[in-house]
Amino acid sequence: MNTVNTRAVIDILNKELGANISADYYTRIEEWRQWWAGYVKTFHSYRELQENGNHKSRELFTLRMGKKVCEDWASILLNEKTEIVLDDRASSEFLQGENGYGGVFDTVHFWDEANTLVEKAFYSGTGAFVLKLDGLSVSDEGAVEKSPEAAIRMEYLPASCIIPLSLRCGRITEAAFVSESTERGKPYIYLEIHTRESSGYVIENRYYEASKNNLVRVELPQGIVPRFITGSPLPFFSIFRPNTVNPYENNLGLGCAVFSEAIDNLKGVDLAFNNFCRDFKLGGKKVFYNRELTKTAGVTADGTPLYVTPDDMMQQLFVSIGDEFADDKKLVHEFNPSLRVSDNKEGVQAQLDYLSFKCGLGTRHYRFEDNMRSAQVTATQYTGEKQELKQNAAKHGIIVQTALQDIVRSILWAGKHILGQPVNPDAQVEVVFSDGYIVSDAEKKADDRQDILNRVMQRWEYRMKWYGEDEKTAKAKTQPPGPVYGTNNYPTGEDE
Repeated sequence: MNTVNTRAVIDILNKELGANISADYYTRIEEWRQWWAGYVKTFHSYRELQENGNHKSRELFTLRMGKKVCEDWASILLNEKTEIVLDDRASSEFLQGENGYGGVFDTVHFWDEANTLVEKAFYSGTGAFVLKLDGLSVSDEGAVEKSPEAAIRMEYLPASCIIPLSLRCGRITEAAFVSESTERGKPYIYLEIHTRESSGYVIENRYYEASKNNLVRVELPQGIVPRFITGSPLPFFSIFRPNTVNPYENNLGLGCAVFSEAIDNLKGVDLAFNNFCRDFKLGGKKVFYNRELTKTAGVTADGTPLYVTPDDMMQQLFVSIGDEFADDKKLVHEFNPSLRVSDNKEGVQAQLDYLSFKCGLGTRHYRFEDNMRSAQVTATQYTGEKQELKQNAAKHGIIVQTALQDIVRSILWAGKHILGQPVNPDAQVEVVFSDGYIVSDAEKKADDRQDILNRVMQRWEYRMKWYGEDEKTAKAKTQPPGPVYGTNNYPTGEDE
C-alpha cells in the first residue's frame, strides 16, 4: 500500500469521524517493507569517486535476509501440517470440507494466503484477516437479511492497509481497511470501515480513484452496498502481530517487525556479504604489460594513445629495436589478489548468527558448515540449540492461534445467521501446530501413545489430535468391540 494513499485515507477518516489518527507510524512500516524487499536506498546505494573527479553510483550486494527471516517464521508457524479441528462435524465440513481440502477455506485459498499473510505481518508488524460477503440482501434499514446465495471472500492485509480506530485492552476493536485495485490501468482505493454499535458491527464501504496522489470518491462497484449492519457481536476481521512488545511511540495499537530491533544486524550481514562479493569481483588476475610489448592503434579524441596488447593481436613473435631493457624491468607482471574466502565466510557467518539471535531464531539457525563438522552435531545437541527457537515459536503461536480461532468463529457466525447453514458458531476450535522441525511427529505420537498407556490421555483424544476427527466420531471408533462368543472373550458375570 502506497504510504501517500494511506495518509490521504487517514486525512479523510479524521475529518469524517472526528478522529485524531497520526500517519507517522506508517513511515516506519514503509522502512521495514524496504528491508524486507532487500533494498533501502539510503543504505544500499552509494557513490565512488573516480580518477577524473566524477562520481559513479554503485549498489551493495545484499543477501535480502529481512525477507528470509519472515519467510522462515511463516513456515514455522503456518505450514502444511497446521490443522484446525472443530468438535462439530457440520461446522468442520462447512469450513474445510469432508477431507480438509474443501469448504470455505478452499474457496478463499485460506492456507496459501494465510502463510503469505504471516510473512507480511512479520515484516510490517501486523496482519489482518478480513471477512467479506458478496451478494448480500439488505433491508431498507440497512440490516443484513438471510442470504443463502451470498458468497464468502477473504482479504489478507499487512499493517500498511490497517488503520486502527479503537483500541480496548490492547486489542483493536474497530478499524478501517484499505486495499488497492486496478481497473483498465486506473488505480483505485477500496476503503472498508468496521465500527461497533449497540446492534452489532456496522460496515461502511467507500471507493476512490487515486489521481495524482489525491483520492476522488466514485461510485461503488456493482453488488457492494454503501453501509450495512451485520448484527454480529463478533468483528468480521481478526488482527494479529508478532508476540513482542512494541517499543515505538504512537503505534496506534499496531505491532512491529520481527527484525525491527535488528536493523543494524541486517546492515552487518549485507556489509559482510558485499565485502565477500567485492573480493571476488576485484580478485581476478591482473596482467601488466611493459609498453614495449604493446602496439599503438591510434589516439582518442583528447589525444590519449590507444594501446593494443599482444593477446588482443593474437601474435607471438615480436622484435624490439632500440634501448635494451634494464635488468630490473620485467616485460610482463602478474598480480593475483587474495580472495580471503575463509575470512569472508567467517564474517558473513558471524553476522548471520547475530541476526538470527536478534530475530528469535536462535544462534545456529543459519549455518553453512562442512559436512564433517555438521555430522558431529548429535540430534540431542541440535534440539538443545533449537530451544530458543522452540520457545519463541510457542510464544508467537499464541497470537496466531487466537487470530485463526477468531476468524473461524466469525465465518461460522456468518454461515449460520446470514447464509443459513447448519453450523455451530460456538463450536470448540482447536489449532494444531506442527513443530516437526524440532521434534518429529513420530516422536510426538509415541509420547501420546505412552500417555494412553499411563491413562493420562484417552484414545479418542488421540484420534481427535492426530486424525482430525470430531469428538463423536473419535469416541465411536475407539469403543471396545462387543463380546465374541465361542471364544474366551465374553462376559463372565464376575466383577472386573
